[in-house]
Amino acid sequence: MARYGQLVTAAGILVVEDDDAIAQGLVRVLDAQGYRVTRVAAGRPALSAASDGTGLVLLDLGLPDIDGVDVCRRLRAARPDLAILILTARDQELDVVAGLDAGADDYLVKPFKLSELLARVRAHLRRVATAPEESDRPPLLHAAGVQIDRDARRVRDGGHDLALRPKEFDLLLLLADHAGRVVTRETIMREVWDTEWMGSTKTLDNHILTLRGKLTNATVTTLRGIGYRLEA
Repeated sequence: MARYGQLVTAAGILVVEDDDAIAQGLVRVLDAQGYRVTRVAAGRPALSAASDGTGLVLLDLGLPDIDGVDVCRRLRAARPDLAILILTARDQELDVVAGLDAGADDYLVKPFKLSELLARVRAHLRRVATAPEESDRPPLLHAAGVQIDRDARRVRDGGHDLALRPKEFDLLLLLADHAGRVVTRETIMREVWDTEWMGSTKTLDNHILTLRGKLTNATVTTLRGIGYRLEA
């Protein structure tokens, strides 16, 4: 257990924030939790600072040189395994969806509670630190007209590959494993995000929205107040 905790805290956190007061507060809180933290105040330095030792990026969108959405897109292209959590004052749905489409795993709107931020930091770093578990399930899954390759993390729908963000892939895989059956919101948050998740599930709603826009043969049906179901 101690080694697991060391793996989580060993993965560095890169804070990309141009507001000195906010950045200093974040660094102080994260440092007190035992994380190794680096802070940069602009987008271009962030692109070079996100080394292999970085497990999580806390990314502001309103940066002085490059828009944070573009920074997110470039980081995702360079580091597919990197966890990216957007911290933004932009609370319009289109801005949030743009960040998620650029490759962010998650977002948190300012002002936010530190307890929720720390819970999400733990959740994303656990995903980075934990190696994929062995499974006796077949690597190829066919469900609702979609083919999913678990090992290659590749999805084909309607004869073409789908470009999915990491959380979108995990979400689709969970729904496909239970195709035709409802998967509760609580189960999705536990399996795709983390059992210690705190706060609202708006992130899930936005991932469902963008996933629906990418699927051709399959449909994600909402069961209001319960969860979601994948069907052809």
